[in-house]
Amino acid sequence: MLTLETDIINITRVGAATAKKLKKLGIATARDLLFYFPFRYDDFTKVTPIKDLQAGSIANVVGQIDLLQNKRSPRRRMNITEALITDGTETLKVIWFNQPFIARILKVGDRVSLAGKVDEDYGSLTMNSPVYEKIYEISNAGGDSAVHTQGLVPNYHLTANLSHKQVRFLIKQVIGSVALVTDYLPDTVKKNAKLISLGEAIKNIHFPKDNNEIKKARERLAFDELFLVQLQSQLVKRNLELSLAPAIKFYEAETKTFVDSLPFKLTDAQRKAAWEILKDIEQGQPMSRLLEGDVGSGKTVVAVIAMLNVVLNGQQAVFMVPTEILARQHYETVSRLLAGFDVKTGLVTRTNKLMSNDKFPMTNQCQNLNDKKLKLDSAGIVEKADIIIGTQALIQDDIKFRDLGLAVIDEQHRFGVEQRKTLMEKSGAKLVPHLLSMTATPIPRSLALAMYGDLSLSVIDEMPKDRKKIITKVVPEEKRQLAYEFIREQIRAGRQVFVICPLIDISDKLGVKSVEEEYKKLDKIVFPEIAMGKLHGRLKSAEKEKIMSEFLAGKIKIIVATSVVEVGVDVPNASVMMIEGADRFGLAQLHQFRGRVGRSVHQSYCFLFTQLNSRQANLTGQASSQADKTLARLAALVKYHNGFELAKIDLKFRGPGEVYGLEQKGFPEFKMATLFDYDLMKKAREEAVKLIEIDPSLNSWSDLKEKLGEWERGVHLE
Repeated sequence: MLTLETDIINITRVGAATAKKLKKLGIATARDLLFYFPFRYDDFTKVTPIKDLQAGSIANVVGQIDLLQNKRSPRRRMNITEALITDGTETLKVIWFNQPFIARILKVGDRVSLAGKVDEDYGSLTMNSPVYEKIYEISNAGGDSAVHTQGLVPNYHLTANLSHKQVRFLIKQVIGSVALVTDYLPDTVKKNAKLISLGEAIKNIHFPKDNNEIKKARERLAFDELFLVQLQSQLVKRNLELSLAPAIKFYEAETKTFVDSLPFKLTDAQRKAAWEILKDIEQGQPMSRLLEGDVGSGKTVVAVIAMLNVVLNGQQAVFMVPTEILARQHYETVSRLLAGFDVKTGLVTRTNKLMSNDKFPMTNQCQNLNDKKLKLDSAGIVEKADIIIGTQALIQDDIKFRDLGLAVIDEQHRFGVEQRKTLMEKSGAKLVPHLLSMTATPIPRSLALAMYGDLSLSVIDEMPKDRKKIITKVVPEEKRQLAYEFIREQIRAGRQVFVICPLIDISDKLGVKSVEEEYKKLDKIVFPEIAMGKLHGRLKSAEKEKIMSEFLAGKIKIIVATSVVEVGVDVPNASVMMIEGADRFGLAQLHQFRGRVGRSVHQSYCFLFTQLNSRQANLTGQASSQADKTLARLAALVKYHNGFELAKIDLKFRGPGEVYGLEQKGFPEFKMATLFDYDLMKKAREEAVKLIEIDPSLNSWSDLKEKLGEWERGVHLE
């Protein structure tokens, strides 16, 4: 009997090989299949008569097979299956390549439903390799309807050698078990938010009858994701309101000395943000604040001002960052900025355990770090240091803080309840440490407040005055060689270059491999005389750190990386950001990539390579509007340099009503919700507040409490 926990291999037509592919997608059980949602739909709601077909269109045709034959193409050495389909209005030629088995499955006289692109071949219309299904009469006793070629047909993210057809077939088999899924939302919430049941939403998201069913299903599923975030936020907020934190006295004279010692002048936005934080940590309640600012806007120095005041109050501060490379760089920066103060700075990562020692002067040379620092174990550093910088190793290792007053988290502002609790347990103090989260993902204030109900918000919306604007250009394919020549000139002038390649789709043969291919092409053909390196997710941490260290030291001149690898380190000498397949990225992500250059006095450049061009944008039909939209987005990046302005433009381009959204780095991993579902966020927040007011323990809604626990564990494992 099929249950939600039935292993995928026990479902009909799933062998060991298919099960392995499905597990790559995170599908191990029948439940996983049900919650593996489509990212778009092919609209085959209308059957097109053959006489009305147009070249270039995507269409559904229903007709009878009049002729079917296999033949071999001597020129291309492939099997070709040809068919003639008639529907009473006209006859259509259909061709399948290297699929001779089709002639065994289909027979002359069969009625078939075909879906695919219509092509033109020597003046005649054809369909090449369309999806096909036999059409059976649907009797009262039941039968099969077209799942793959008619209606709104779901498309799923795939992996190599797995087809949409296979995934649809498997989901169709388990869709009946949706009745076993627990609907954990309280009835009052569903009624107030006008939501359908969870079972209905899952069924309709996979096999909708119309767009309204998709809309209602997506609304319910997106609401659930947003509601869980809001519920957690409201619980955190309530717990903090009932907790006590150290009151950090403001050391005005020392802070002024520090600010005056900086090699640059703080912007007004930095001053305002720093003051908001200092006022907040003076209170006896735990601060929970999000500091938002563009890449390069100076968030780190604002955090250092707060950390310095914490240390002057006799307490410790911890600065957690996502990667070892970034931790190492922040360690250098913070140690250098506080060189005039009696502050010991420690570094704790999996592979680095260091502490600054006032007997030794600081150095800018990363490769000399080990000679200039006192090496200790994690426990020793955490006991002796005033400011500890590191990765998640800080809360995973068996270490205890002396007296933790402030935790600063970079690019991880969904720092969970469990991690904060762990920090508290590792602190020698009974008080709750203050929390400052930082992000370079610029989103409008209204969205940030709706998204994170437990966080106060500080925004640095001003860049340093001496920062040169990064010259940004969209580079069509025909101008690629000119761009390469310009890059060569920049390297001759002593500069360095980032090359980013897109991770397009799990099923796409680019992805990680694209870095390998691009690296190979640039290294062997385009720039054989230039030292290069590559970064991608399959490299071990030590390898990544070695490559980035060599890039920082100037040994590597060009680094080729995937978008998923953290490249947020400060490389002042890098002056060119080259982005392959720029049309594949969202505006916010492109803007963040661009912010990795322009970090010094050198004029910097961002080149957006795209295969789209104005000719494509002038084509007719759906492809045209998509190309127009994409080129308009890239044009916005060329024109605007303010991340918050670009966020508003992204919101306008995207809109809240799309069926699927772009990934937003640094935010919760949503399957259905996006940062642009503002109205849904507000609704989710209102309902979460109401529930917490009635019963903050959530004991009245045991299913919801259990689901929230599952969700929190999932978030923290990511």
